[in-house]
Amino acid sequence: MISLRTALAPLALAFALAACEPAAPPPPDVRPVRAVTVEKTAPGETMRLTGQIRAQDEVNLAFRLDGRMLERLVNVGDRVKAGQVVARLDPAPMKNALRSAEAAAAAAQAQLTQARNTFERQNTLLAQGFTTRAAFDQAQQALQSAQSQVDATQAQMSNARDQLGYAELTATGEGAVTAVDAEPGEVVRAGAPIVKLARAGGRDGVFAVPEAMVPTGPHDPEIIVALVDDPRVVARGRIRELSPEADPTTRTFTVKVGLIDPPDAMRLGVSVTGSVIAAAVDAIALPASALTEADGKPAVWVVDPATGAVALRAI
Repeated sequence: MISLRTALAPLALAFALAACEPAAPPPPDVRPVRAVTVEKTAPGETMRLTGQIRAQDEVNLAFRLDGRMLERLVNVGDRVKAGQVVARLDPAPMKNALRSAEAAAAAAQAQLTQARNTFERQNTLLAQGFTTRAAFDQAQQALQSAQSQVDATQAQMSNARDQLGYAELTATGEGAVTAVDAEPGEVVRAGAPIVKLARAGGRDGVFAVPEAMVPTGPHDPEIIVALVDDPRVVARGRIRELSPEADPTTRTFTVKVGLIDPPDAMRLGVSVTGSVIAAAVDAIALPASALTEADGKPAVWVVDPATGAVALRAI
């Protein structure tokens, strides 16, 4: 009969041996990653962007002086002609300034008449020897001073007349009103926009182009512009203006495409798409999230499809 002590001895030995063996390392942490397959860009790929139709020439009409605007004679969408009055200021301050300038000019003219009479009298007396040279010189100096005063008041009066004319804001050319920035009764500042005018003439397709697409575009491409609502309505154009710097918020470049004989359906403000065939380039497009850095240079992790192993490769 085996005693309980004898039966437990092997079990205790096994526990003792197990305690002496080192613990097995924990399995490594597995971090899931997303891998994408990249390919070379297809040559001649068509790039499409959405934009708007705008006038090639837009101007802000503003008064040349401060004042209270009495009336605005146009609204958004109205068509105007060159020289047409679009807004008026209260002319009372300008009229008062003109009357004051006219009064000053009249007073100066009266002083000039008196100074001229005195000079002529002194000139006659000097020739006859009945006055002194000092009195003659004084009369001559007074005449010159009075003439200068007349010239100054005449200039002030002319300026006051111009100021009165500036109370009316006129269109600088034929076009359509696209925006208004002030209402009747407001006190406006000189130079503050009152009406935005899209001048008649050429039209542009305006697009916001991502900075990554700018270098891939061909040189002087022909752009096909089509209406978003009706792609059958198209027009051709070429890049007329490219912004030299990106917008600080959207990081896009503004591109203006001058349209060649645009149809009437391409009205100002409608949405359009612009299509152009990209230049053929031998490149591989990588997502921005895949880029990293190694030794101060850009790099990317590359996955071996056969083994699943990854390696850091400089690019």
